[in-house]
Amino acid sequence: MKISTAVIVLSLLGWITLPANSSAQIEATPLSKLEAHGVQTASVEYRGHAAVRLTESAPADSAPSNDAETLAIVPGLSLQDGTIEITLSGDTVPTAAPTARGFVGLAFRVVDPGHFECFYLRPSNGRAEDQLRRNHSAQYISVPGFPWEKLRSETPGKYESYVDLVPGEWTKIKIQVKGSTARLYVNQAEQPTLIVNDLKQMPVKGGVALWIGPGTVAHFRDLKVSP
Repeated sequence: MKISTAVIVLSLLGWITLPANSSAQIEATPLSKLEAHGVQTASVEYRGHAAVRLTESAPADSAPSNDAETLAIVPGLSLQDGTIEITLSGDTVPTAAPTARGFVGLAFRVVDPGHFECFYLRPSNGRAEDQLRRNHSAQYISVPGFPWEKLRSETPGKYESYVDLVPGEWTKIKIQVKGSTARLYVNQAEQPTLIVNDLKQMPVKGGVALWIGPGTVAHFRDLKVSP
């Protein structure tokens, strides 16, 4: 399916493709067709909205999952440059390790589960009393080869930033990507929370995926993708 003049919306029944400036339904993708990798998906109502819930397939107290193993790819999307919007929430499960932060985000230009770009949030850092933790509230990673540990150690502060977040609350994010640059906007802010001018993977068309990290229970709704 080409994404040239379409908007993709996550609704109560599934993923619906809407032509621009129209409310006519063209195609719905059931939740069961999300391509899950290392995650379990469920259709739930959360804080007054129909949503998709993601949790890890492995126990939360097991060894941390690889970044490439915990995502759900939305079928039928192919996007290189454009805008992606979604409303999401992230929190920790009761059995999560102390280092868990409710990691939740969105992967884009997904070639396969081991090749993608990603912005994600650490909700429990947003209002931490430790300023250094606050500075690590939003993160960029690139798989393969550029996990957060490598980026932080080699270029401290360049690929992460502060943003006000509350665990479990709905948070709207927008990603604008063009060429080797991507911008992350949070909660309809006019200015980006994080700018990456040197995306690490080749600029190719790829899919969009819901992403979580270790020890997270996350909810997603209202996905919109436009060129």
